[in-house]
Parts: sequence; structure tokens; C-alpha cells
Amino acid sequence: MTTQLTAYIEGIGILGPGLTNWPSTREILTGEQPYLSLKTVIPTPELLPAAERRRASDIVKLTLATSLEAIAAAGLEAASLPSVFSFSNGDGLNCHTICEMLASDDRQISPTRFHNSVHNAAAGYWSIATGAMASSSVLCAFDASFGAGLLDAMTQVVVEGSRCILMASDTPYPEPMFSLRSIPDNLGIALVLAPQASPQTIAQIKVSITHDDACKFQDAALESLRMAIPAARGLPLLQAIAQRKNRRVVLDYLDNTRLAIEVSPC
Repeated sequence: MTTQLTAYIEGIGILGPGLTNWPSTREILTGEQPYLSLKTVIPTPELLPAAERRRASDIVKLTLATSLEAIAAAGLEAASLPSVFSFSNGDGLNCHTICEMLASDDRQISPTRFHNSVHNAAAGYWSIATGAMASSSVLCAFDASFGAGLLDAMTQVVVEGSRCILMASDTPYPEPMFSLRSIPDNLGIALVLAPQASPQTIAQIKVSITHDDACKFQDAALESLRMAIPAARGLPLLQAIAQRKNRRVVLDYLDNTRLAIEVSPC
């Protein structure tokens, strides 16, 4: 028997190359507007105090932008929401800068660089910005990070019977690491998941394990984006939600294991 995890999506946030928010992305994914790959512009995180705002890295700003959009769409307050953060490599620029400093004659790393180097830095900044005191998980599963984050968030929703927000984000490394891990731009997706339907519910999703091939986009530019940035592996799910039809989509996860998701509009 195949085990399914069921949850309801109440809010979506997205920011990436040519994808500025959920309403405009929805039009692209339904074919109402063409997809144009433009460099991601990340807004200033106004909710952070001035000192933290100056220190915040791109992955912090990206995560805040997508999560706040999803929470606003769901009509919720962030303070009580458990959270799951999933990044394929964390803060690439900060990692690069620390490596440069360690390779120089002056190996003194600044306190700001050091505290931004931990994998859960974005979770800390998010808590400061939103006042969230609920539990948070921070995951890394390389190219499988979106799928791992979704499974973690879905499990929390089912087991705890409470809402949870998933934040999956990726940022690029500079050279020379870029040649080995060539993520071209910033992209993040946030989903507010709930255990029951509500007036804010957008769709019901049921997730299970499959060995079927992952769904691909017919649009070559969207398919290139899906494959280039690990967080973008979630885009076929967003397309199914945008189309407002009963659909089954398969997302990339592990080499021989993928996620089958039954999507029903609400």
C-alpha cells in the first residue's frame, strides 16, 4: 500500500528570474503570459531592524520575500507558524568570501561573516523579522532539497495537525565554485500548508513516493530554469495549482525515487 501525505495549500510566494510574485507567475505557468528570464531583483527586508537589514545576505532577503508573500496570501500571522527551510547549498557568497579570507594572509573572519555562515542563519533572521517563536527545521539535500523540504513540512502538518510554512530557496556561488555548482540566479518558493481546508485554501495536495519520471515543461526556457536551480524543481507543482485542474505531477527528488503529487483545486 502506498502511503500518502495530505495537506491544503493556503498561500504561495515565489521570486526568481522573470518570476516576481505568485500572481504574475501564475499567468506565466498557465500560458497567459510568455516567460522571459530576467535577473532576480530581491527587495529590501523592511521588517528587519536596521542593523540586521545591513547584514542580511541574499538568501535571507529572498526567504523573507517569498515567505511574507505566502503568509499575506493566507491571511495569517507568522509568529505562530512552524517553519521548514530547505536550501541546496545555503549562502554561496558568504561561503566564497570566508574561503577567500582563509586563503589570504589575514585570516581573521568578521563576526558578521561567521554568524551568517551557519546553515540556519536565514531561520534566525526570519524569527527576528516576524517574531516567530514556533519550531523550525533547516534542511539541505543538494538537488533534492525542494522535495525533502516538502516531505518534512507535509509530515509536520499531518503528525502535528497544525499549519506549517515551507521555504525553499537557492542562491548562486561566485567563481571559482560556480564552475562546479552553477546555479545561475536566486530563486525561492514558499508554501503555507494546513491540515484542513479553510476559506483561504487554494488546493489540496496528496504526496506519495513513485519511480515514475519527473514532469518536464514544454516551454524550453521554463524547463531550463527547472533544471538549473534546485528550488525550481517545485515549479511543476505550482503550474498544476495555477491551472486549477485535477492533476498528477511528479517532481524530481532522489536519483531513483520521485514525488507523485495529486493536486485538486479548492
